Amino acid sequence: MSGNLSFTQELRQQGLIVTDTETNKEQKVTEQVNKNDNNEESFDKTVMYIGKKPSMNYVLAINTRMMEGLDELTIKARGKTISKAVDVAEIVTNRFITDANDNQIKISTEEIIHDDGNKTNVSTIEIVIKRD
Repeated sequence: MSGNLSFTQELRQQGLIVTDTETNKEQKVTEQVNKNDNNEESFDKTVMYIGKKPSMNYVLAINTRMMEGLDELTIKARGKTISKAVDVAEIVTNRFITDANDNQIKISTEEIIHDDGNKTNVSTIEIVIKRD
């Protein structure tokens, strides 16, 4: 995470949380799309946000990125998707990219303030997969 920003604030700043205006619910976007100075789209391939898709979708995406030459990738998840993030990291390091390790793990709690003013604590995890 960047500086003092919470996980949610970081996702909002990067355009990874989109608010559905009809239901006022937030939806996470798996891939980050940025527009650079030349108005071209670029993806942040070093971060994988875990959401509702099946685990193997994330495993294959990570495997593809690592096979394209990426040496380090961060898996980020929060709430109910934390267990899926751990499963994805284990599958990647034990079955697909056996020369990678996932020894760097950061866990934290983030406070979310809802529109009605209620506060909720949500657990977050970041798992860094690094090729040896």
